[in-house]
Amino acid sequence: MDKTPEELYEERERRVETAIALLTPDRVPVMCLWGFFPAKYTGSTFEESMYDYDMLMKSSMDTMVDFQPDMCDNPFPIRYLGPTLEALDFRQLKWPGHGCDAMSTYQYVEGEYMKADEYDAFLFDPSGFMLRMYWPRVSGALEPLRNLPPMYSIISYYMGLMSFSAFDSPEIEAALEALLKAAKEAKRILSGAIAYAKKMQSLGFPQQFGGLAQAPFDTLSDFFRGTKGAMLDMFRRPDKVLDACEKLLPIMLESGLGAGRLGHKRVFIPIHKGLDGFMSPEQFNTFFWPTLRRLIVGLIEAGQTPLVLWEGDCTSRLETIADIPAGKAVYWFERTDIFKAKEILGKTACIRGNVPLSTMCTGTPDDVKAYCKELIDVVGKDGGFIMDASTVLDDAKPENVRAMIDFTKEYGVYR
Repeated sequence: MDKTPEELYEERERRVETAIALLTPDRVPVMCLWGFFPAKYTGSTFEESMYDYDMLMKSSMDTMVDFQPDMCDNPFPIRYLGPTLEALDFRQLKWPGHGCDAMSTYQYVEGEYMKADEYDAFLFDPSGFMLRMYWPRVSGALEPLRNLPPMYSIISYYMGLMSFSAFDSPEIEAALEALLKAAKEAKRILSGAIAYAKKMQSLGFPQQFGGLAQAPFDTLSDFFRGTKGAMLDMFRRPDKVLDACEKLLPIMLESGLGAGRLGHKRVFIPIHKGLDGFMSPEQFNTFFWPTLRRLIVGLIEAGQTPLVLWEGDCTSRLETIADIPAGKAVYWFERTDIFKAKEILGKTACIRGNVPLSTMCTGTPDDVKAYCKELIDVVGKDGGFIMDASTVLDDAKPENVRAMIDFTKEYGVYR
């Protein structure tokens, strides 16, 4: 007899939670981050995903129903962004139809959006720095905000009220109008995310995660100082880097904990700069891991499950990153030696991954099945494993995605 959506939902949720606890579920869970794959799969463009609410909803739902993985990812917060980005004249990202062609994924525009001599300004007043310096640099529509006075200048009696006069200008008015327009568009993103989650639940699919946090060093390097700036800062101003990471830690923790207040217990943490090739093990242990570990542990202590995507190769970090509570987190590996990861982390973290994206995009279904078999036999032994591709599926062949999901369901049964 066919199972009801409610029964499927509970079964899938239990399967994944059992794997996260390092126990043996009925079979290996299988899931993926779709990226722009649903658009291509259903005959539309990446650009349409950015701007067409109804198309994004339908293509994402159709893809989930066709492939039947164990969990869904919500497309609205990460793909239906075009109208909001347009309203802000956002410059930190190129996207399909805006800087990229209609079938190309995002391109991040890295830069030193915080200058080397601005650490103290950021550390003194992060919110003010964001409002008066960061936003005007990354969003053309918000450039006038650089003319606002420091917010702390109004913490006084009647003298501080004169600071509000700065808002009485055509430029500031235009910036505020742009913010209101972006806010309305962002509200549509939120409504889409809520509607999609409800639709998926009604079909029996839980969400993989409902919140996002970032390693403090990644936040500093990705969004403020840039790769080059952060790399030089580790040598030229290490104390400022450490101070900034400390300042960002509670902000990142609060970002992740927000998911729990909305009823979600899994938090996505993508890792960018803490990898082999960017920093040495000594630098990793000094600048990256201490605050990331406290973020992971803080989320766990609050009842959340960190889902950490280690992009690139971090094989040399495996012993270090094993220092977290056991059975409480997921480590998803892209190019790390996942078999060595099983040896070192098998009793600490649920391992997720890592069918190479090169195989998913250019290989055959037989290639995919052969790799999945090895993963199930070795990494999936005794539980604690989730099958997935190495990263986002954007350009994967549909037949290879189907091979990964269907083979895992058939072969990955624990007996």
